[in-house]
Amino acid sequence: MIPARKRIFILIFVVILLVCLLRILFQNSPMPILNNQPDYFRTEGAPVLLSVFYEALCPDSKYFLTKQVLPTFMAASSILKVHLFPYGKAKTSEKIEGKLTFDCQHGPTECQANIYHACVVNIIENPLVQLQLVTCMIQDNRFPQDAMLKCAKLHNITNTDLIEKCAGSTHGLELLKFNGEATFAIRPPVTFIPTVTIDGSQGRQASILKNLLSEVCKAAGDTENIINVCKYPNQ
Repeated sequence: MIPARKRIFILIFVVILLVCLLRILFQNSPMPILNNQPDYFRTEGAPVLLSVFYEALCPDSKYFLTKQVLPTFMAASSILKVHLFPYGKAKTSEKIEGKLTFDCQHGPTECQANIYHACVVNIIENPLVQLQLVTCMIQDNRFPQDAMLKCAKLHNITNTDLIEKCAGSTHGLELLKFNGEATFAIRPPVTFIPTVTIDGSQGRQASILKNLLSEVCKAAGDTENIINVCKYPNQ
């Protein structure tokens, strides 16, 4: 029988080993780790983090991206970072063999459109171009591939082959699965699409959806740079 003191040492060693393994897994994760909780910490001078959880065929999502998110980013890009999570009220199913399937609120076409949006977000690094492309695509997503190609041409984006490859592969499915996990992690849970967080908090959701720039400016603080950006909110 193992002495009690030795059992304690073994238990401590196992706990330390598990902590180290978890740290390694998180550090090597290809996906960003999202904190959607109200206590999200933003250092002074860092941009406000705006996270938009939406659906590609949702009229309210279309309106919000077009009338609020894009204009706000163009007015306040120096103090704002936008994360887009196309998924909405979809459901993810994973078969025993690892195959992913999705059930989207507005049908299979929306699932395909969500995947195209997820691939655009993953591939297009320029935040303004990314947002312009997504906002253009959501105007008419009934044919997701055509919408992407048409909007990419309009905004002089040439790497459409990478987006198409992503959307037709397991990588696109994994991106959508990740968006679902991020969506389900929100507290309180999502009941309306789009749902928006500022620095991890849903805060005054009704005001965020109607007057985004004003809410971003309130969250940003009162440094000289922020005051200059927010002096004349155009919403």
